[in-house]
Amino acid sequence: MPRVIAGSARGIMLRQPPGRGTRPTSGRLREAMFSMLEATDADFAEVLDLYAGTGALGIEALSRGEGRCTFVESDPQVSNLLRENLERARMADRGRTITAQVGRWRPPAGVAYTLVTADPPYDDTEAWAAVAATLSGALAPHALVAVEHSARIAAPESIGGFVLWRDRRQGDGSAAIYRAAGWEAA
Repeated sequence: MPRVIAGSARGIMLRQPPGRGTRPTSGRLREAMFSMLEATDADFAEVLDLYAGTGALGIEALSRGEGRCTFVESDPQVSNLLRENLERARMADRGRTITAQVGRWRPPAGVAYTLVTADPPYDDTEAWAAVAATLSGALAPHALVAVEHSARIAAPESIGGFVLWRDRRQGDGSAAIYRAAGWEAA
């Protein structure tokens, strides 16, 4: 069972569904991803967790900040488990779970996410386009987008107008961090 690595919910174990339908982000890769995010002073105020699964990435972000998180997961049973994990971490009041497909679901008008995490299936060749479609017009100018992907496949140089800043490999997975073009000059 994955556990929360740092912050207010540190050490809380997160339940995962039986079988191999969900591949939770490894603790080492989550640690590497959040280390990179914290090095850029990521804003954890308004988080969006796509392909949420157990909620490990979004709950990790909630644990490190005081913000809110919207979780998007297509499997209704996994969405229910995610809600249980929010309860286990004592964060149910800060999380909203949407049962929908990434790419088809659109954020409500006027929202500006400050951090997006995504953990699509490694073999889903349409995932990058689905993430970009979902994010269109829903990011704060200083937002960061963190996408877990297979280490065997190179991350695209940009996604939804944001450019690749870092891509760190950890075992079979890799964490790609994107930020707005011209971020350093801002």
